[in-house]
Amino acid sequence: MAAVELLKHNLAIEPDLQNFLHFILAAVRSLGGNPFAAASRAVDLVQLLRADGAGSGCPLPVSLTLEGVRLQVEWGERPNRQIIDVLKESPSERITRSLRREFQQSTEAVDPAILFKRNAEMTRYLDETRKRTEKEIKLMQQTLTARQEELRESLRQAESDPLTGLYNRRAFDEKLDQAFRRVLRQSNENLALALLDLDFFKQINDENGHQFGDAYLNKAAQAMLSAIRVDVDMVFRIGGDEFAMLLFADTKTSCKRALEVLDAMKGKVSIGIATISSDTRGFEKIEDFIRCADEALYHAKRSGRGRVVVSGCRKEGFAGCGIFCDETRRHA
Repeated sequence: MAAVELLKHNLAIEPDLQNFLHFILAAVRSLGGNPFAAASRAVDLVQLLRADGAGSGCPLPVSLTLEGVRLQVEWGERPNRQIIDVLKESPSERITRSLRREFQQSTEAVDPAILFKRNAEMTRYLDETRKRTEKEIKLMQQTLTARQEELRESLRQAESDPLTGLYNRRAFDEKLDQAFRRVLRQSNENLALALLDLDFFKQINDENGHQFGDAYLNKAAQAMLSAIRVDVDMVFRIGGDEFAMLLFADTKTSCKRALEVLDAMKGKVSIGIATISSDTRGFEKIEDFIRCADEALYHAKRSGRGRVVVSGCRKEGFAGCGIFCDETRRHA
């Protein structure tokens, strides 16, 4: 037999809960149930309803239903169910219909004082819920910010050289690949890769000690950082005394930046540059781009070190000796 809903109510405040208990006991009496057994079960029911928020200002939906001979209460969204009484026989449709109408009329004629109190309690509950939610959201935002900072720091450490603080080889491979693909897509953008070797670094390190050698590496790192545009170009330590600069610049500008590093290091660094410009796209593979910068670097070293060479590489390969930046000749 399908369940018949005798009463549906919201238990926002304590008077709502007390009224609902009154309706339960009235239903037991009207349907010929056992008032004593029902009263005992109703005491347990009150504790369950309060534990789920009844009377706290939050409207807890509850219903009194009759299913065959079982009079029961259901509440919440799950829903929960509690049997109040088991009748000796199933009531007639006339009795249940009359009881439903009586309960409906009773709930519609609510005391204004109860309505006022209910509204006040619900307002209080909603205000407390809002404040609690705002506090929880603020805490979640703080936690999220902290996690993001931790993640950024982890990524920074994974990409950084511990001695100089520059990007490391891992970051070089990733960011060069991204820049190369980007420039190939953008027909009006320039890219220069400068590879740098500190001249006679092993000798400097052996003669002056590792502490001096570390300071010398940091000096070179600062010279490169000073020459580039912050948040645009990038500097990497890709080996012991090997560095790289990734510049979004044309040949003339990249040569100028490299010369600034050369001056800061008093002519004791060799630099090879490969460029991709809007006029000469040249490279289709990143490996060719790196190879040409590498060949320009070795040409600078074979030509006496302490100079900057711009690669003459194109699709057909390294073109002769490349191009010396004019000002490097005074360091020869």
